[in-house]
Amino acid sequence: MNYIFMVLIISGVFLVGCSNNGLSGAEPPGAFVKIGNEKFETDLGTYCWKATCVDTAGPVERLEGKEPIIVKKGETISFEMDYDPKPNEIHLIQYNDNQEKEVMVTDNKISAPTEPGIYYYSYGVWWMDEKEAHVSHGDAFYAFVLEVK
Repeated sequence: MNYIFMVLIISGVFLVGCSNNGLSGAEPPGAFVKIGNEKFETDLGTYCWKATCVDTAGPVERLEGKEPIIVKKGETISFEMDYDPKPNEIHLIQYNDNQEKEVMVTDNKISAPTEPGIYYYSYGVWWMDEKEAHVSHGDAFYAFVLEVK
């Protein structure tokens, strides 16, 4: 994770500060998946937030054996986060039958798979600097599991 650092030299003394670009809280905010009128919590995994980085197992290992969210084939799934500023970069990876693929998220929504089965997801979000390329102010990976019936 990168912060914007400022160094000010006054009479030979270094003063160092950093900006987290308005991110608040001890850890990243909660993320939710919404299906119909129901809202489901995701599982916070690996993240870097306010100079603290935490590494966890992947979504399949963390959620194996947990009760999946039941969805219908092709059902719309929305992503929600009650936090400002919103992340400005998102990647979603789907894991099924030892295969992984990136799923395009459009307007914070995806469609559930059309084949029955258990699908694990890693929802990765970044708060990227809007002026300086490749500078992240924070990132988080959330996991959830769906069962398509």
